[in-house]
Amino acid sequence: MRVMTWNVWGRFGPWKERQPALLGTLRDTRADIIGLQEVWARGEDNQASWLAGQLGMHWTWAPSEAPERWRDRLGDPEVDIGNAVLSRWPIMDRAALRLPADGNRDDGRAALYALVDAPAHPVPFFTTHLTSAIHASALRCRQVAALARFVADHRGGTPFPPVVTGDFNAWPDSDEIRQFGGYKTAPAVPGHILLDAWEYADPAAPSATWSAANPFVAASFSPSVRIDYIHVGLPGPDGTGRVTSVRRAGDRAVDGVWPSDHAAVVAELAAGPPKAP
Repeated sequence: MRVMTWNVWGRFGPWKERQPALLGTLRDTRADIIGLQEVWARGEDNQASWLAGQLGMHWTWAPSEAPERWRDRLGDPEVDIGNAVLSRWPIMDRAALRLPADGNRDDGRAALYALVDAPAHPVPFFTTHLTSAIHASALRCRQVAALARFVADHRGGTPFPPVVTGDFNAWPDSDEIRQFGGYKTAPAVPGHILLDAWEYADPAAPSATWSAANPFVAASFSPSVRIDYIHVGLPGPDGTGRVTSVRRAGDRAVDGVWPSDHAAVVAELAAGPPKAP
């Protein structure tokens, strides 16, 4: 099973020119379940719906409950921004959680849960987008604590471990990532462990999902770093849900256009126990 996370950058930059590059990258990646952040909707138009239609996938999305700051940034009072899940298989259940916020910077950050009716086992799949202020680690710690409780509340009823995707806006060694994983420091929810899929990557593989190689990022003069994640719960006793590989995608221009300011992360997860030799 192939899962993916990608911040698709809403209607920022040359967004109309970026749409074919986004779609082309998603087609080439051929992920089974995709978590998307900064997905836009305006009136009858919804980016998640359009992408799902083009890809022949099921979809669900949850808009920000406080979109005013997004609208101010875009100069458009009618646009909405949110998280979405696209799935090759039907979505059996869904829920959304509004994350804690700083009253001065509340832009409705949230998490979205989708229970996917995959062939072997239902998959509890989540996607989220944490606050972006570089100094806001304390707030992100509060957000991951709420997210971890949300995941724990929706992880039962299936042997497949929870899969949590998203733009965490946090470096791999940050307090919030350590707290969310729960295996390098005390977990946010007792006994709740989520492995960073990148732990299984080739150490020599390029990892930055916010990379100065991307001209949209280079213009910000910020360092290249991995801030987008796929976390997976501990595998079942037969290895169900274990990470078998992980890599970046969306990390180059398509026909001269970079699809987003973020690269994506793609992981292969085992749908069942290992095959006998």
